[in-house]
Amino acid sequence: MSSSTGGSRPRVCLVYGGRSSEHEVSCLTAREVLSVIDTSRYDVHAVGITRTGRWVSAEPRWSDLAAGQLPEVDESAPTVPWESVTDADVVFPLLHGPWGEDGTLQGLLDLADVRYVGAGVLASAVGMDKAFAKVVFAAAGLPQVPYVPIESGAWPSDRPRIEARVRALGLPVFVKPSRAGSSSGVVRVDAWDDLAAAIDHAREFDPKVVVEAGKIGAREVECGVVQGVDGAPRASVVGEVRVQHGSHAFYDFEAKYVDGTSANVVPADLSRTVSDRIRAYALQAFQAIGGEGLARVDFFLDGEELVINEINTMPGFTTSSMFPLLWEASGVPYAELVDQLLQQALSRPTGLR
Repeated sequence: MSSSTGGSRPRVCLVYGGRSSEHEVSCLTAREVLSVIDTSRYDVHAVGITRTGRWVSAEPRWSDLAAGQLPEVDESAPTVPWESVTDADVVFPLLHGPWGEDGTLQGLLDLADVRYVGAGVLASAVGMDKAFAKVVFAAAGLPQVPYVPIESGAWPSDRPRIEARVRALGLPVFVKPSRAGSSSGVVRVDAWDDLAAAIDHAREFDPKVVVEAGKIGAREVECGVVQGVDGAPRASVVGEVRVQHGSHAFYDFEAKYVDGTSANVVPADLSRTVSDRIRAYALQAFQAIGGEGLARVDFFLDGEELVINEINTMPGFTTSSMFPLLWEASGVPYAELVDQLLQQALSRPTGLR
């Protein structure tokens, strides 16, 4: 890897798209980030990963999209040489879900001795795997809803025992792919006759599944974490997600990105005591997984009861996404937030940290 020197602009390679079900979300994120990076300070180029895994030279397509259509990486774009990534001073991996947010890309960049924005291999993998993250959160003393993990291959071979354990959770339950984001493959189950179909559906996204007890009526609150150049993580104000439940049973992909039936309320209407507790738990979760750079930590709040839901090591990053809105309300505008993340990544060493 070549390093930037005084007077030259650091080379930034923005990687987006990918093979996961969150491909379009990554494209949305990339478009927004590209629009605010200060090109007088950074030499920026974009590399898209197609749905089939090709690395191409392309920026997110936008102008020719029909209403309600989401962007994707152009499969016909020219393939880029790997050196276009490894010659960068810093990579901004704006990938969500498996094969990007889960430590796979991070490991590739570590092998190439390239700096990058965000969490390293272990933290990315733990954050992506809901079942394993719950083990880490429990060890850190963070409260959670009761759940049943279903390991890869266990459902076909041990179905009666698994169903018995899930039924002990009570209705409703949420069935989730363990390693998917943006609520992809998530099903709310209100009748036990629907459980098997929900698990089969989740397994289409990931053979490893998590079933959680439902927190019906609980508020969904979120907090952002950003690590400074000094290495210290900071927590944002707290926001709340509100969904029009007549249209959606929960905060699913369509509510988030397609039909506008969700609203981000920032800051959330909370007491100072509750807000401070959420912010403290967010920092605790970030440190528990060994987070770096950034994360969004999601919680359920039911009266005074607070439980952690999950952590996202590369959260949605459009200007209307919760993570940037949380930091905007905390006094860090979108463009400044992008710059801080790049500077933090540039300041840290490669190799083991």
